[in-house]
Amino acid sequence: MCADAAGDGLRVNLPLRGLEVASSSVQTMLADAAHQFALAEMRPAGAALDRLPADAVIAAGSLFWVVQRKFAGFGISPTTLRNLPAEEGAELQSILFEELGWGDAGLAISLGAGMLPTTVALLLGRPEFARRWEGKGLGAWGITEPDHGTDMLDPTHQISDSGHARGRPNCVATVTDGQLCINGQKSAWVSNGPVATHCILFCAYGNGPGSGNCVVYVPLDAPGISRGAPLDKLGQRALPQGEIFFDNVRIPLDCLACPPEEYSRAVYLTLTHANAGMGAVFVGVARAAYEHALAYAHERKQDGVPIIGHQNVRYRLFHMFRKIECARALNRRVMRYNAVNEQQPALQGSIASKITSTQTAFEVASDALQIFGGAGLAREYPMEKLLRDARASLIEDGCNEVLAIKGGSYLFDPARLGK
Repeated sequence: MCADAAGDGLRVNLPLRGLEVASSSVQTMLADAAHQFALAEMRPAGAALDRLPADAVIAAGSLFWVVQRKFAGFGISPTTLRNLPAEEGAELQSILFEELGWGDAGLAISLGAGMLPTTVALLLGRPEFARRWEGKGLGAWGITEPDHGTDMLDPTHQISDSGHARGRPNCVATVTDGQLCINGQKSAWVSNGPVATHCILFCAYGNGPGSGNCVVYVPLDAPGISRGAPLDKLGQRALPQGEIFFDNVRIPLDCLACPPEEYSRAVYLTLTHANAGMGAVFVGVARAAYEHALAYAHERKQDGVPIIGHQNVRYRLFHMFRKIECARALNRRVMRYNAVNEQQPALQGSIASKITSTQTAFEVASDALQIFGGAGLAREYPMEKLLRDARASLIEDGCNEVLAIKGGSYLFDPARLGK
C-alpha cells in the first residue's frame, strides 16, 4: 500500500500553489521569483530572528534589515501593482503575499505594513501622498490604541451596542497656529512602530466631543515623537511592534490626508485592503505547515513503514490540503472582485478571507504539528514556530470574532425587513 496508496496509477503532482493555472508569463515569473526570495532570504532570516530578543531583531545589521533591503531591490511597489490591469494586479498581489507568508509570517506582515501608507494614499485618490512617501523608507499603520483595539476599525458603530458611549481617544490631532498638533499615543501593537520612518496615523480630530477622526501622514523623525521598546511576543517575532508617543508634535496641515467627513470611507478601504492581504499571507503560512508535514510523513517511519502509510495520517493531510485550497480560492476571488470594483469593494469579502485563512493556518499548523508528534514540539523543527505565528493572526488586523460581527453587518439589508 505504501508504494502506491492510490492504487490506480493516476496520481497528479500538483505545482507549488496547488490547483492553479498561471494566467500569464508575468504571473509565473513573479511567483517563481517571490518563491525563491522567500526560500533563500525570508525562511532562514525568520528562523534566526525568532530566537533573538526583540531589541536584537531591529539592531543595525540584523537579518531584518537585510530582508527589507533585498525586498526593496525586488522592484515591486503598490504603484507598480496598481498600474497593471485590475485583475492581473490583484492576482499578482495575492500570489506575492502568499509566497511571502510561506517564507515567514512576521517578515511578510512587516513588508506589507511598510507599503501600506502608499497603498492607502492610492486607495483614497491622493497620489501626491504616494509620491511623497513611496520608496522613502519603511511605513507603519498607527491605528490601535491602549484603550481602543478592533473598535478603531468601527467608526460607524456596527460592532458595539448602539447606546454605548465610546471612551476618550488616546491620540488626538488638533489644528493649532495653522499646523496639525498631535498628542497622545498608539499602542504597542503598531507593526513596524519601533523602526518605521513614516506612519499613516488614524486618530481623533479636534477638541470637542463628536469632532470625529482623521487620517494623517506623519514623518516619525518629527520633534516630540518617541517610541517604546519593541514588544516581546509569542509569535511573529520577526515583526517589530511597539508604541509611538506624540508630545505636541507639529506637522504641516498638508499632511492631513482625510478629514472627519471622509474617515469612515478611509477605514473601510484600508481594512478591505489589509484583511485581504492577511488572507494571502496566511494561505502561505498554512501551505508551509502542510508541506513540512507532507514531507515528514514520507520520511518518518513507525511500525516499519513511513507514517503516510497509515490511513489516519493520509486522512489528516487531505483535510489540510482541502482547507488550503478553499482559503486560496477565496482570497484570489476576493482580491479580483475588489480590484475590479475599486470604488465600492466588498469589505465582507475581505473579512471572510482574513478569517478563513487565519483559522485555516492555525488549524493546519496544529494538525501538522500532530503529524510530527513529539518532534513537532522541539525547536529543531519549524512546526512550533508556525503554530505560534498562526495563533497571532487570529487577533491582529482585527480579532476574528469582532471582524465577523462587522462583516455580518454588511449582510444586513433594511429593505428586506417587514414594515
